[in-house]
Formats: sequence, structure tokens, C-alpha cells
Amino acid sequence: MRMIIALFIIIPVLEITLFVISSQTIGIWPTVIGIGMTGIGGAWLAKKQGLAVLQQARWELMNGRLPSEAVLDGICVLAGAIFLLTPGFLTDIIGFLLLLPATRMFFKPAITRWLKSLFETKMFFYMRR
Repeated sequence: MRMIIALFIIIPVLEITLFVISSQTIGIWPTVIGIGMTGIGGAWLAKKQGLAVLQQARWELMNGRLPSEAVLDGICVLAGAIFLLTPGFLTDIIGFLLLLPATRMFFKPAITRWLKSLFETKMFFYMRR
């Protein structure tokens, strides 16, 4: 819980710092346009990757397999889309890394460990209440 609170303080401070540095370096309007373009590009990429993940899950189900890999991809795409909706350069970078299939594979082991720990500690049961 403390880590989450710290992230809610640290990330906005970093984002504001990056906004100030960027606006001093390239100007205010290019910074605003850059933020808008990453949002638009991220929304397009999230939609494209989300549809690809659904297609992959459908294919795995039609072939009699559980879509575990597709579920992990879906979690990454959802998290990436949320990060891209949050204004800021740092969150945009994280969002794009979660959306791109080539870099998504680096996040999957951590997500798998996190999900396993939720089920092993029965934290999942407490989260549902």
C-alpha cells in the first residue's frame, strides 16, 4: 500500500518535471502537441493490439487450448492503454512498451508472478469483497 501511495506522488512529480523541461527545451506548443499525438497514437495502437489479442484468444479457444498467453497480452494491452490515457511522457513510454508485442514479453513474467502471488496468498479473495 505504501508503494502505491509513493507512486501516486512520485510519478506526477516526475511528469511535471518532464513537462517543464520539455517546454523549456522545445516550447510549450510542441510539448502540448506531442502529448496529444502520443494519446491519439496510443489509442490507435491500443485498439489494434486489443483486437489482435482477441483474435489470438479466439483462435486458441477454437483449437481447444486455454488462452493463457492471450490473457497476459490482454492485461498488458489494458494496462498500456491506461498508461497512455494518463497525460505525461513517462507514462506514455511505459504504455507504448506494454502495447508493443516485442517489448510486452519483458513484462509478462512479472505479471505472471504477481498473479500467482495473488492466488497463493488468497489476496484475490479479499480483493473481490
